[in-house]
Amino acid sequence: MLIKRYILQELIEHLYKKEISFIVGPRQAGKTTLMNILQDYLNKKGEKTLFLSLDFERDMPHFKTQLDLVQRLKLEFGNKKGYVFIDEIQRKENAGFFLKGLYDMNLPYKFIVSGSGGVDLKEKIKESLIGRKRIFELNTLSLKEFLNFKTEYKYEEMLNEYLKIDQQAMNLFMEYMNFGGYPRVVLEETLHEKKMIIDEIFRSYIEKDISFLLKIEKIGVFSNLIKILSSQIGNLVNFNELSTTVGASLQTIKNYIYYAEKTFVIRRITPFFRNIRKEISKTPIFYFNDLGLRNYAIGLFGKLTETFQAGFLFQNLIYNLLIDKFARTGVTIHYWRTKDKAEVDFIVDLKDRIIPVEAKCTRFPKIERSLKSFIAKYKTEEAWIVNLGFKETVKVDNTSVKFLPFWEIIE
Repeated sequence: MLIKRYILQELIEHLYKKEISFIVGPRQAGKTTLMNILQDYLNKKGEKTLFLSLDFERDMPHFKTQLDLVQRLKLEFGNKKGYVFIDEIQRKENAGFFLKGLYDMNLPYKFIVSGSGGVDLKEKIKESLIGRKRIFELNTLSLKEFLNFKTEYKYEEMLNEYLKIDQQAMNLFMEYMNFGGYPRVVLEETLHEKKMIIDEIFRSYIEKDISFLLKIEKIGVFSNLIKILSSQIGNLVNFNELSTTVGASLQTIKNYIYYAEKTFVIRRITPFFRNIRKEISKTPIFYFNDLGLRNYAIGLFGKLTETFQAGFLFQNLIYNLLIDKFARTGVTIHYWRTKDKAEVDFIVDLKDRIIPVEAKCTRFPKIERSLKSFIAKYKTEEAWIVNLGFKETVKVDNTSVKFLPFWEIIE
């Protein structure tokens, strides 16, 4: 059974726009599969298509210059309409400028391009393709995509109700918390095969995206850094301590973290503050794009057996759900810490108002002192305590504190 990716419909609608459709995301997240589905969709409609990949030696000569590629396309399509799929564009040096030149030739071809997020691609595509592209970020399977696939789409229109009443749902939830959402991992049945695949994904990432693409020499240092960050999700990250621990310069640590962000492995969350003197203003927190990769890096892949073990991992999950929920809305998400050690996991900044959010991996959460402190300080209309199943609304001063089961914030 094919796994449904909910970004697919947006991509189909964009096929008929002149802009380049640009699919970016982590290695092995399913970008190539998605492009194959799009190509099949177009072929069934009688459209002419061509699939090229910079992973294939036979296709590499077509990317030496823009003229080489244009000659190949004219051979395939002539001067008529055609759809060109280009996979793994991050392997092309100055990829953004290469595509800009093609676009500006005003060719009768629509380009659908994918990339795993090379630094050159991520940095230069913005300036070189302004007004010429739309970026579609494809991550590993979201919790929603995972649950619907695992239940064979029987509850697709009533997923909340299923999660509320079916005992099997918690088993699936724990499976996702353990193994994450890499499609190849999800599709495998045995723990042994899942481990083999996540190991191959991690090694491929280090050896291809990091070693080859980013020209990093100290691969062991980078790998150790990822492992340390996996043990610190939800905690403030001290770059100086990281530098000492892994035995690399401060600038190297900052560069490597930057690379890990740009290749969609980790996400940086910055602090929310109004009073810089009393609230921490610079130190970041990092979460992982995929829970399975995080668990693998720390040696916990498949070893999570009880929810009480999963506090920070649940926090990571809720952050990912919030990112999905507010994607492309301009909403930003931060954390809150004070020098007096009061803390709130997430602050959702809706511009006209803010919502403090606490993630509690329990069925019986409480309103803690830090959240009350934030409410008293900022007089928010509402606050959320996202948990494993309890739902209720109570008043704290004039704030509605909503206890929400995690499934109620699934995008």
